[in-house]
Amino acid sequence: MNNQVNQQKISEQQVNEQAAIDKRREQLKKESTRIIDIASNEPDSALKCIHQLSVAGGATEGTYIAIEQRIVADQDTAGAYHLALLAQSTPDLPIDARQLIELVVEKGSNEQRLSLLKNLMLPPVELIKSQILMSDDGEAIGEMNAYLQINPEGYGSQHMLSSGQGDQIVPLTPASNINNN
Repeated sequence: MNNQVNQQKISEQQVNEQAAIDKRREQLKKESTRIIDIASNEPDSALKCIHQLSVAGGATEGTYIAIEQRIVADQDTAGAYHLALLAQSTPDLPIDARQLIELVVEKGSNEQRLSLLKNLMLPPVELIKSQILMSDDGEAIGEMNAYLQINPEGYGSQHMLSSGQGDQIVPLTPASNINNN
């Protein structure tokens, strides 16, 4: 009798857990549809979409693709930077992180380039280095050289954290630039 009661409780718990999973899945689909609509129809909305994606706690593959398409259409280096970092920590995302990184390196600011150098696991060091040197920005060149002196391979902050050195990933975009509407 006790065994039957325990089995029934376990079955009820499994049904409740599955219901919660199904509810969460529906929420994510609904949020994904809303974010895709924003990315598809609002120019310069990539950061807003990435923020809402983060708040939702995930999204469908189509959501990531729509955000990437918005970034490419707008040539949005800040959005490209943030989505590339997100792709780095979530390797199965259906986006071309290389394309995003190249956009930041080629069209971004030196601050963005230096952030890529420090925050990507395996940044394109030579490409970043050449773009910063071509900019003739003494401060950025000095910061880059100082960083590369302690980390000549440019392994990024993940390597430095695991080797005991402290560095943190800092968002490039101030919170005031993210539209939460």
